[in-house]
Amino acid sequence: MAKKPDTIFLGQAVAAPGTAMSNTLVDIPAERLLEFPVAEEMQMGQSIGLAFDGYVSVSIFPRWNFLLLAMNQLVNHLDKMPEITSDRIRPRVIIRTSVGSERPLFPQHQHIGDYSDALKLMLDHVHVVRLEEADQILPEYQKAYDRDDGRSTILVEYGDYYNEK
Repeated sequence: MAKKPDTIFLGQAVAAPGTAMSNTLVDIPAERLLEFPVAEEMQMGQSIGLAFDGYVSVSIFPRWNFLLLAMNQLVNHLDKMPEITSDRIRPRVIIRTSVGSERPLFPQHQHIGDYSDALKLMLDHVHVVRLEEADQILPEYQKAYDRDDGRSTILVEYGDYYNEK
């Protein structure tokens, strides 16, 4: 994704360290990283706006539990944009999230949720993909970037797998 000229990465701990996902962004040029405060709904809205302007936003929510705070923008705006605009606008956003790591330290239940199944029931135009095996990661990110069907994608990683697989 970093080699694509139209991608921009945004979220918490994107330009600064702070989560396990931060380590996966160290080779991305600083001008393509937009650090956000703890304002998840604003971040999703900005991701949609960047998509309107021709960027492919890679919007990073380190855990599902944080992405829950952006549900209004995700469900009522990004997912419904084809209906709202009579199919004239179909923003492409790549949403990266994770089921929080439980090992070696259990962070408590507010950090380990997996809401993939619930979101699949709520979304019509946003594709949800669980990345359960390492060999899925690159092909699914590439597929999310290359989509020509106007759908956005949520890619769900697993924090425990960073050290286990």
